[in-house]
Amino acid sequence: MVKDINTTVTLHNGVEMPQLGFGVFKVQNGNETVESVKKALEAGYRSIDTAAIYKNEEGVGQAIRESGIPREELFITSKVWNSDQGYESTLQAYEDSLKRLGLEYLDLYLIHWPVKGKYIDTWRALEKLYKDGRVRSIGVSNFHVHHLEDLFENSEIKPVIDQVELHPRLAQLELREFCNNHGIKVEAWGPLGQGHLIDEPTLKHIASKHGKTTAQVLIRWHLQHEIVVIPKSVTPSRIEQNAEVFDFELSKDEMNQIDSLNLNERYGADPDNFNF
Repeated sequence: MVKDINTTVTLHNGVEMPQLGFGVFKVQNGNETVESVKKALEAGYRSIDTAAIYKNEEGVGQAIRESGIPREELFITSKVWNSDQGYESTLQAYEDSLKRLGLEYLDLYLIHWPVKGKYIDTWRALEKLYKDGRVRSIGVSNFHVHHLEDLFENSEIKPVIDQVELHPRLAQLELREFCNNHGIKVEAWGPLGQGHLIDEPTLKHIASKHGKTTAQVLIRWHLQHEIVVIPKSVTPSRIEQNAEVFDFELSKDEMNQIDSLNLNERYGADPDNFNF
């Protein structure tokens, strides 16, 4: 049951992860990152998701230090970028991320994209970091089912999570079923459809019935589907609003209406066809 912002999911290695987190994709390093992360922490978020390529790990680290919240109460995620993939280079990339963040460990470290010919070696590096006690959990991002199957055949440890583009227009039903069957949690990036769904009529109607915003309805939809979700915003009022999703519940009929919006439509890159 999704009770409040402290609601967690249990990863298959026993680590507890907040189900609602705060993402900082495209948030400018420096003051914008520091202030938005501090605002999120004030609003009750305890999970912060960043990545090397976002180039704002320093700002996230500064916000953590200035918040005064004990490190063990936070759940911090970062990701290894494509150009750093490979065994030795991934180990170095992890150290570089820790240095920028000013932290001694991460709660979750992810392979950002499945770079062909590299992600198996990259995963071996993540397994080493995990076995050495340097990171609490390891996972992947933007992996299709076939990438996961390939990983299973060439690894010792299963990812705890797959962070993918997910929203009502891209429901990822096959991937969600596969991950559920293998004890892997699914985490949604772009949960609001990168703004494309804010004026969607069905969502607006449901939101008005509950006296909520469409963004709040979208976040609630993810939570009720037991998906980990990391909305981002740099607007203080929206950061607060995105956390105010625990005082209402979508009915089964409303959930079905939102489910019916699925078109398998991406707003981001396809993991089988990306070039960056």
